[in-house]
Amino acid sequence: MGVTSLHTSNTTVRFPGRAVLPRSQRRASRAAAGNGSNGNGADKRQISKKQGPDYQNVQRNLALELVRVTEAAALAGGKWYGRGDKNAADQAAVDMMRKVLNTVNMDGVIVIGEGEKDEAPMLYCGEQIGNGTLEPQVDIAVDPLDGTTSIALGRNGAVCVIALAERGALFDPGPCMYMEKLAVGPAVDPKSVSLNKSIAENLAVVAKALKKPIGDVTVLILDRPRHEQIIKEVREAGARIKLISDGDVGGAIEVAKLGAPVDVLFGIGGTPEGVIAAAALKCMGGTMQGRLWPRSDEERQKAEEAGYDISKVLYTDDLCAGEQVFFAATGVSDGDLLKGVRYFAGGASSNSIVMRSGSGTVRIIETQHRWEKPGITNPGFEVDPTASILEEKFNMKGKYKAGV
Repeated sequence: MGVTSLHTSNTTVRFPGRAVLPRSQRRASRAAAGNGSNGNGADKRQISKKQGPDYQNVQRNLALELVRVTEAAALAGGKWYGRGDKNAADQAAVDMMRKVLNTVNMDGVIVIGEGEKDEAPMLYCGEQIGNGTLEPQVDIAVDPLDGTTSIALGRNGAVCVIALAERGALFDPGPCMYMEKLAVGPAVDPKSVSLNKSIAENLAVVAKALKKPIGDVTVLILDRPRHEQIIKEVREAGARIKLISDGDVGGAIEVAKLGAPVDVLFGIGGTPEGVIAAAALKCMGGTMQGRLWPRSDEERQKAEEAGYDISKVLYTDDLCAGEQVFFAATGVSDGDLLKGVRYFAGGASSNSIVMRSGSGTVRIIETQHRWEKPGITNPGFEVDPTASILEEKFNMKGKYKAGV
């Protein structure tokens, strides 16, 4: 390897393997770099964009604000872990989620929530959420506590989740509260799998895409009597099965994780959860398919009268059509996706996942909460009703001023 020396008045600097340009050429090179060129006519910004995210135009990431919403709900709902009262756990999570949501600068509408207005006092479908600012106008889907039974019985896998997208982007399930589901990760071509194919056909496609035998493919399924036939077909195909008691939102996300412990999700679960999972998978590059599954002839009739096609396969963009999608989830009890809340003297810790479709970023966040501080996620947090939006926005009044 050659060595080039640069002589100055007092010393000699040696550069292994580098040729020293004349001063005039060095000036030209620096000038070209300052004009956004790499000296060869190529735009420096284009090169850096291929190498990683472009931080020259930083945009607001709502997901980083929404994670405080799910953290607050998890800290409140987690207090009911193993205490046998799933309704109390759910209500605690709902109360805190709504309270913190109303501090976010947005004009939001709940499109998937705790039920219709006459069924739920808070976070009902159609409720206006946010601190009253006019922008951005967004749709919001929430599940303040996915896995209420798990929390009540002291089981794993409960999470608090929220998804947000442009106004009109999220699918309205109408009267159909359940749907057939199929979820796969980004390594599987979305067009190669389908709810119209058999279990065996889909497993063969997934195995080929993941470059492993069907015997090494792991299928995630909710442990329900209605899934007996699916379980039978998966076993006949030779694939492995992981059964979960609750929480198919987290399960759907699992299939798209790097080094995922599961490869595909099959089964029938909640339609609202399916829409929320589709938002998360859109951020991660995965695929969600759904088909409405009426539980009765009456529900089928209501859906058809409302204009829903029961036989239609709904794809990711049907369930979540937005280009700017944000998702956040916080673990309440331990699971494969996230750790649960840990309480200690004077505070707690939480584990969250935050995603944004526009940038494709997926962040895992560990947070330490201290009760002695007036943080927005703390159980005792209250929004000062006399404070104006402007005062709250700039942290000028009330307990919100020290929110973290």
